Amino acid sequence: MLDGVYGRSAVGLPARIERIGRDRWESIASGETDVHGQIVDWTEKVFERCAHRIVFDTDAYFAALGVTAAYSEVPVTIRHLDGAENCWIHVVLAPSSYSTYFGTDG
Repeated sequence: MLDGVYGRSAVGLPARIERIGRDRWESIASGETDVHGQIVDWTEKVFERCAHRIVFDTDAYFAALGVTAAYSEVPVTIRHLDGAENCWIHVVLAPSSYSTYFGTDG
């Protein structure tokens, strides 16, 4: 996670990861980005091969910086790919925009 305004890791950004249930999204983990902009607690988890989404609480992050964000949350929905043991989602945040990149090592 990168703060595109300050050009550094977005530290202390709350997020949750969800998976699709029968008819709604179900939260399976939550966390906060560390000094490297990562949530390392999630690296220990084994995720099912199904749709997941990570929801970043940009309101809380930017409010702590004294800035109003256009997006209250940034949801990133992904499908865990066959053969991919590890994946990562890069997000660059700004108060009025964001961009994402998904990568795997498989």
